[in-house]
Amino acid sequence: MLGCRMSDAPDILDETDPSDASPDPATRREDHHRGHRAAVLALVLVFLLVAGGIVIAARRYTWCRGADGAGRHVTVEVAEGATGDEVAGQLAEAGVIRCGGFVGNLLMQQSGRAAEIRAGTYDLTTGMTLGAALDVLTVAPVAVPTVEVTIPEGYRITQIADRVESDLGVPAERFVDLATSGDLSLPPYLPTGSPTAEGFLFPKTFEFVKADVSAKLVAHTMLEQFATEAQNLDLIAGAKALGYTPYQIVTIASMIEKEARVERDRDKIAAVIYNRLDAGMTLGIDATLLYDDPTPDGELSSSDLKSNSPYNTRVHAGLPPTPIASPGAASLEAALHPADVPYRYYVLCGADGHHVFSVGYQEFLANVSRCLG
Repeated sequence: MLGCRMSDAPDILDETDPSDASPDPATRREDHHRGHRAAVLALVLVFLLVAGGIVIAARRYTWCRGADGAGRHVTVEVAEGATGDEVAGQLAEAGVIRCGGFVGNLLMQQSGRAAEIRAGTYDLTTGMTLGAALDVLTVAPVAVPTVEVTIPEGYRITQIADRVESDLGVPAERFVDLATSGDLSLPPYLPTGSPTAEGFLFPKTFEFVKADVSAKLVAHTMLEQFATEAQNLDLIAGAKALGYTPYQIVTIASMIEKEARVERDRDKIAAVIYNRLDAGMTLGIDATLLYDDPTPDGELSSSDLKSNSPYNTRVHAGLPPTPIASPGAASLEAALHPADVPYRYYVLCGADGHHVFSVGYQEFLANVSRCLG
């Protein structure tokens, strides 16, 4: 019987990976403690962050509820139907309360008084608490005494000044001095340094707080109204399309305002002005000379008609140096959109104040004979 030598037997490998061996109990306990400490640390960090946020939020909330007592007067206008959040935003923007946004809205909700807020214009001070502001806003504002003035279309500065004095109590001389001082401007309509604001004090009914009224306030309000009307009419683009400056358009509109007696004549009078300018003719509009009446009696004598005044459009071709009155929206509209007609002459005809228009001079003379003869 043959025997087997152990050295000839094949090697038997241990296929178990030493790394798969279970750690000893001491190692497991250390890993457990390490994970526990990490979790505790994370919880502590989260707690500190939350606590810090709460502290910051609480301080912010407390600060927002306070007041700094600055005491600068501001006016806040609450619209009809404004919500509590909207009012809180207005108060914060005006500096009446310290905080708007989320905290301001929260304070308003906590007050429980949003529904009591009354529409109106209120005099408040900066640095108030919300409660103090609501004490004012929840009581109807005391009526502020106001005064009105109506400026008709076609008034010149001196006439406006007289009306401002009679209706508002502002001395006419003070108003005229301001309006002709060169200090008033409204670019790009009334250029800076213009010697007069003639033509740009828009005619309308204006209301002012009686205690605040002044020559400067009245003049600036009228200029602002002109700017609004000019934007509505797209005056800048319209002037450019016609080949004129906005100032020249206002000058033309002022002549239309003084010449037109009935609405239907405005665009035709505008056409006559442009047609004569294009032809290099004098305008021959006596209203311009009356603006600078050589013998200020409201009438034009034969000698007046020969005056060398720059406003004498019988003698000088082109436009007068400045507007001659405050045109209304209708005359500005006509100046921007003249009728597409070839007329170069017109004459007042009829009790209703309408004009008769013509192309040629002989036809014009016949119309003069018929209407004025």
